Amino acid sequence: MENHRIEERSESPALESKTGQIDDLLKEQIEKAFHKQTSKFRLHDIAKIACEHSPIDLAYAASHLPPHVRPVLYENLPNREAKIKFLVNTDSDTRTALFRELDDVELKKIFERVPTDEAVWLVEDMPERRFRRLMELIDSKRANRIRELKKHDRRSAGRLMTSEFFAFTMDMTIGEAAAYIRDNPRIDFTKGIFILNHAGELQGLVPARNMMINPHATPLRQVMRPVLHKVTPDSTREEVVDLVERYKISTLPVVDIDNYLVGVIAHEDVVEAMEDMADETIARMAGTNEKFTSYDSILRRFVTRAPWLVVTLIAGLVNVGVMSSFQKYEGLTFALFFVPLITGMSGNIGLQCSTVLVRIMAMGGLSVGSRRETIVKEFFSGIFTGTVFGVSSGILVFLIDLWTGGALATTTPIAVSAIVGIGLVGGCCAGTLLGVFSPLFFARIGVDPAISAGPIVTAFNDFLSMTIYFVIALGISRLFL
Repeated sequence: MENHRIEERSESPALESKTGQIDDLLKEQIEKAFHKQTSKFRLHDIAKIACEHSPIDLAYAASHLPPHVRPVLYENLPNREAKIKFLVNTDSDTRTALFRELDDVELKKIFERVPTDEAVWLVEDMPERRFRRLMELIDSKRANRIRELKKHDRRSAGRLMTSEFFAFTMDMTIGEAAAYIRDNPRIDFTKGIFILNHAGELQGLVPARNMMINPHATPLRQVMRPVLHKVTPDSTREEVVDLVERYKISTLPVVDIDNYLVGVIAHEDVVEAMEDMADETIARMAGTNEKFTSYDSILRRFVTRAPWLVVTLIAGLVNVGVMSSFQKYEGLTFALFFVPLITGMSGNIGLQCSTVLVRIMAMGGLSVGSRRETIVKEFFSGIFTGTVFGVSSGILVFLIDLWTGGALATTTPIAVSAIVGIGLVGGCCAGTLLGVFSPLFFARIGVDPAISAGPIVTAFNDFLSMTIYFVIALGISRLFL
């Protein structure tokens, strides 16, 4: 029955992904279980669902459920390993709801087994007082590692790294290192084995494959490779992503100023960082930083979005003032009908320029040497595009005005076409200037350049392009009249 329903969904025109189908199916099953008449049948069905499905799938499905249902689903997971996977993979709201329900004993058992780098992300959703109490309960060494990682900025390499890794001195043999690895099965050795000198400084790394294909008596110094790329804990996650993407690094070591190894960043941690960066960029380009679920109130959504929209509201009122100030000039009333054309075209051209530059900057392609060439090419591309569409619009308006017998305005068709064509070119030039230089300006002052593609620059573009258009319209109308 379940397979049949999944097949039906896969044939839908929305072309929903397989993981999306699983989320919807689990959500539907859990909601049906909670509508059972008696609590006995309800808990039996919930326990059955929790045992039959992956805790990772349940973690994603839980984010779409009512908040009071999520702790019940967690409690019915079959074992503690499943509960840890559920906590790590679910969303912030679900973790917050669970931490309110779980007692200190249960949290102690969880945090004694979860990797320290993942534990740091979990405690972000925990009140500070609860965090301090939990750190007093768990092993002191583990608590200190969690505290050290938590000190780093959320967007730094220090927060991405894990402090659990294998590092040996150069004179150790593969057999001695392998024995130590077997005694510590919780630490993932596929991230690589790092080699240090007797002073503790990073010297190289040994891939996991080299540990298996060489004799046990081989010294690690003979099979190690040099470390070509490394970062410090204060490096930004953008630097980390850039290094991993460019050099296809599976494991990136983190060292302090004295070249002592303090952590390791795995490839999966970089992927998660890239997802977070993409989410934030898309949200900011849309003019909001909100993260909400389907059960959040309308008021919360409004409060999150409203500050960004105030800029648009103010800019709209300013634009009304600009239009009303030009309305007093006789013979320019027809120019108001072309305002949407001017603001729409100039805004889209500016947004294209801004988006291209933001993408290049995000991927690390705007180096000092290539910056000038990239900016010049993008600027003239916008100008050329605006000129082509401006001339084309002028010609089309001229032909339409001739065909309608001068119905567009009281002035001559040539004047109308010149006003629209030159006005559109001027507006597109303004949009191009904003689109090209606003990301650079925001980056210079330390603001994410993706914000410049949102409502702020859109509002400025409408005001600037419309003002230029009306000034051009006033000048041309006086020339012909």
